[in-house]
Amino acid sequence: MTRPIVGIIGNRGLVNDRYPVHEGGQLNSEAVSKVSDCIPLLIPADPEFVSIDELCEVCDGFLLTGGRPNVHPEEYGEAPTEKHGTFDRARDAITLPLVRRCVETGQPFFGICRGFQEVNVAMGGTLHPEIRELPGRINHRMPPEGTLEEGFSNRHKVHFTPGGKFARLLGAEEVITNTLHGQGICQPGPRIVIEGRAEDGTPEAIWVKDAPGFTLSVQWHPEWKAAEDPVSRPLFEAFGDAVRAWARGERPAACVA
Repeated sequence: MTRPIVGIIGNRGLVNDRYPVHEGGQLNSEAVSKVSDCIPLLIPADPEFVSIDELCEVCDGFLLTGGRPNVHPEEYGEAPTEKHGTFDRARDAITLPLVRRCVETGQPFFGICRGFQEVNVAMGGTLHPEIRELPGRINHRMPPEGTLEEGFSNRHKVHFTPGGKFARLLGAEEVITNTLHGQGICQPGPRIVIEGRAEDGTPEAIWVKDAPGFTLSVQWHPEWKAAEDPVSRPLFEAFGDAVRAWARGERPAACVA
């Protein structure tokens, strides 16, 4: 039997600083294939090439990945500054309406890092351009030096709401995660439920209130060693279960006409 398809939202890039490409991290594909047990399909996140209708018909769920470009602040009513970094307006034009569509229909998505931030913005929230400049916050960015292993190493605790979705899924109210982001949630969208925070108060785990489907999203990078990490594996497994249910034609009650 063919496995269900997870559309992995990709980013724009340049090979040798010259050749334009759509790209996605191999770790994302590995986690989707080996832990969620789904077919990873890299999506060129650009409305010039794909539409929301087409994506929702072809794919059974979506992984909203991390990436260097940030959500453009105009999407949440602010002017861009140097602190906001680089942007990918084509990806914004795909992911933000895609999140809103999935929230409405119950089609599952899992947000990671930038994807976590996209979910908040899509639901009417705002972002801080630079978390480390806020009083009492730590630097959540990847260390500039060292190996990839060191960059993705666990660096802080995340505390979950007792009895919440994340605490029940992971079987713990406190976990240790990596951290590789500069921006973060400022004001949560009206339907955004923050269930996990770092020790400095930074939001790290959210879901969308009253959404009929899987909407769990995290600020850290669970794709790193997803098959063996005790925090990452349950997240990708639960996402895979939701995608398989959608592929079988199971629809949340709120979505049934």
